[in-house]
Amino acid sequence: MPKPADLLQGTLDLLILKTIAREALHGWAISKRIQELSDDVLSVQQGSLYPALHRLEHQGWIVAAWKATDLGRTAKFYSLTREGRQQLERELATWDRLSSAVRLVLKRA
Repeated sequence: MPKPADLLQGTLDLLILKTIAREALHGWAISKRIQELSDDVLSVQQGSLYPALHRLEHQGWIVAAWKATDLGRTAKFYSLTREGRQQLERELATWDRLSSAVRLVLKRA
């Protein structure tokens, strides 16, 4: 069976965009939120998360701002841009089509 990280690679952008849609979060909090919401099935490692965050920022879908964390440390908090919200909607639509198609194949095979 594939490792959760293998499954995550193609959907990491979607998971990040969805996770920060509600509120700005720093990298560790994004990773922790994805893990918690998936009931500890998905684990996003720093080696995957931070390159994805940089890529999303470069594409203009997220912005970063330095802020204090709950522990008083300073960290980059990431939030969606208007273009990021539009991209999130496109990614959700694509995910819905893909997951529906996979379900059909699994039911019919």
